[in-house]
Amino acid sequence: MYAMRAEDSAPATRFRSNRVCRVNGELFFSTRENTLEGPYSSQVIEQEIQAYIARMQQQDSRQSPH
Repeated sequence: MYAMRAEDSAPATRFRSNRVCRVNGELFFSTRENTLEGPYSSQVIEQEIQAYIARMQQQDSRQSPH
């Protein structure tokens, strides 16, 4: 994926890795911020990942000058 994040000075190739893991039978996901979020059930983990992304984007929009 060739893209540029807001904090990047130039576009770059990004490689995604699997960020979902199972620990003692429970599902967690890791973040760019080096946190491990969870535990979640397999039925809701995708929703929780999307909710986390929305929270982070909302936080970023509050911090960036308009």
